[in-house]
Amino acid sequence: MNRIFLSTLLAGLLASTAAYADSASVAVAANFTAVAEELAGLFKTETGHDLVLSFGATGQLYTQISQGAPFEVFLAADDERPAKAVADGFGVDGTVFTYAIGTLALYSTSLTVGDGEAVLKGPFEKLAIADPEAAPYGRAAVETLKAMGIYDMVEPRLVTGENISQTLQFIESGNAELGFVAASQVVGKDNVWLVPSGFYEPIRQDAVLLKTGEDNPAATAFIDFLKSDAAVTVIKAAGYAVD
Repeated sequence: MNRIFLSTLLAGLLASTAAYADSASVAVAANFTAVAEELAGLFKTETGHDLVLSFGATGQLYTQISQGAPFEVFLAADDERPAKAVADGFGVDGTVFTYAIGTLALYSTSLTVGDGEAVLKGPFEKLAIADPEAAPYGRAAVETLKAMGIYDMVEPRLVTGENISQTLQFIESGNAELGFVAASQVVGKDNVWLVPSGFYEPIRQDAVLLKTGEDNPAATAFIDFLKSDAAVTVIKAAGYAVD
């Protein structure tokens, strides 16, 4: 009798979960790719909801949002576009918050970059950065080179990736001897120099619920989940700071 009752109860719970499970479309800054994929798995386990993740440079993603792309949550790599999304009528007022604070890193697979400033002032042929117009980590790279007073000298040797993921590919494929990436992309790797924070403006990565997701339980639940202890633990472990 008890076995029948438990089976019935379990079937009911599963049916209930299936009935209420939903999915949300999330635009994610490329530097957060691996973390977002891990968070999506945890979110699925906790809520039953699925996430459909799309990755790219923050500026490119914002252009898509402004042109009607059906994203419901936006995880940017800066704090400008989420605020702009609200100001332009695409984001829900009061939902913007900082989910991560990024760190810029200099990385090479062929050079020793223990003293990043010395390496950048030395001989090399190509330095990879992300597009500074579209990717906040690319902008931070330019700010760093200018703060060091070497931007004009280095500029002819820059190789520009569409986003920070492509920038990492340039380095790992040997198309550039070194480059600036997000520290979260090179956790555990050798030949990494964490750029002193005084060389660039803080990389505050903000999230916003978009109006297309305002009535989607999966989208609103994911915004709440990002603030949970479980999510913050994953974000910190990936090399980001959190307020």
